[in-house]
Amino acid sequence: MAYKHGVFVSEIPTSIIPPVLATAGLPVVFGTAPINLGADQQYANKPFLAYSKEEAIAALGYSSDWEKYSLCEFMVSYFDLFNVAPVVFVNVLNLTDHKLAIVDTARTLVGGIVKLAQTGILLNTLVLKLTVGGTLLVKNTDYTAAFNSAGEVVITRVVGGLLVAANSTFVASYDYLDAAAVDSADIIGGVDGTTGAVTGLELINKVFPLFQLVPGQIVAPGWSHNSAVAAVMVAKASSINGLFKAIAITDVDATNAGADLYTEVPAWKNTNNYSSTFQLVGWPKLMLDDVIYYMSSQLAGLISKTDALNDDIPYVSPSNQNLQAVSAVTAAGLEVSLGPDQAAYLNGNGIITAMNFIGGWKLWGNYTGAFPASTDVKDVFGSIRRMFNWVGNTIILTFMSKVDSPMKKRTIDSIVDSLNIWLNGLTARGALLGGHVEFRTSENPSTDLLAGKVNLHVFLTPPVPMQEINFALEFDVNNLNALFA
Repeated sequence: MAYKHGVFVSEIPTSIIPPVLATAGLPVVFGTAPINLGADQQYANKPFLAYSKEEAIAALGYSSDWEKYSLCEFMVSYFDLFNVAPVVFVNVLNLTDHKLAIVDTARTLVGGIVKLAQTGILLNTLVLKLTVGGTLLVKNTDYTAAFNSAGEVVITRVVGGLLVAANSTFVASYDYLDAAAVDSADIIGGVDGTTGAVTGLELINKVFPLFQLVPGQIVAPGWSHNSAVAAVMVAKASSINGLFKAIAITDVDATNAGADLYTEVPAWKNTNNYSSTFQLVGWPKLMLDDVIYYMSSQLAGLISKTDALNDDIPYVSPSNQNLQAVSAVTAAGLEVSLGPDQAAYLNGNGIITAMNFIGGWKLWGNYTGAFPASTDVKDVFGSIRRMFNWVGNTIILTFMSKVDSPMKKRTIDSIVDSLNIWLNGLTARGALLGGHVEFRTSENPSTDLLAGKVNLHVFLTPPVPMQEINFALEFDVNNLNALFA
């Protein structure tokens, strides 16, 4: 050891650990997108993180045909209607399983131009010839090809090329994406036992490793009214990466074959087992400017907007907050107009709906799918369920660095003190009514300690949504004395 003579200073780590906050409402959205319009068609069963609509369109493409391309609906709803970000998109429409070919179909130019009305064309597969088995036409020498705003390919004759006249004929061959071939099995996905390739909802486990962001919502507009898809969404929401928890935002089937009348909705919910504490169930659809949205698209956006207005802490319910709608409709576009009593009937069966009462169209309902079968406050109120998810996710992120540290009193005290300070801060700002953590002797037997297990007990009380306010009106006879004043 070197000789020292003087006064010296050293530093030790701060005993209080600042929290690593989990993203409260980050949506991970599963569906289909016209990736043939994207920059390089690489985002098939590959999560894409977008902070703007422009980023999403550049990577995934955009089409107004939302029935074919469900992710495009969410782009508009989330970015345009609610002005929130970010979001993770997972497109399951891929170039292998959902592709068809057109071979040597005859075309005729009109005024030097012809439109291939087929959507989903993969432009890099387009081959033009003068005749079947004839001369190959060269792009940018004999013709140009580009997408129009509707996603259709427009072929234009190049003057001086082999298409010598403005009404020339030729034959075209190309591959195109077949969105109709996508089914619920593609959304559910899985893991290929041979290649290890991960698809569909299984990709929820890739979000945190890729982006270091914890999913807060799992959404699949256009698919979540399928009970098999919804069941997997709920299963994934309850355990992401074996650690984190989220909420599944699901729709009721609002078709004639499902539940197009509000009185039918509770039976549909029960029959199809939409009954998880990790699930919000929405009915019906919403309309704005003659465009129809799934409830789940707007619900996810409203949740994120509500969180953003409250410091990204999910203690405020989105119920009684404004939707972006001028009417509520069934899948057939028939208007649904619920009174407070009818909306309350749905809420009492664990279904979130929309109501035009005071101040425009509002989201109406606080309960998760678990209600009324469950009455545990942490399981039936959506905002409290999300607070438990968020607090749990934050604890995991914050104290993961302490795993495998030597089991010492100072380390345990540091965890307890740090967490108590954070919970006190949440209480001071009104996000909790109270919260604290204890390291209890009774919950830490020697067998656990010898096995390297430390058990901490966290108490927290998020505020319950004040969903019923009662006023008692009484005739006060004493005020009759005013007649004699």
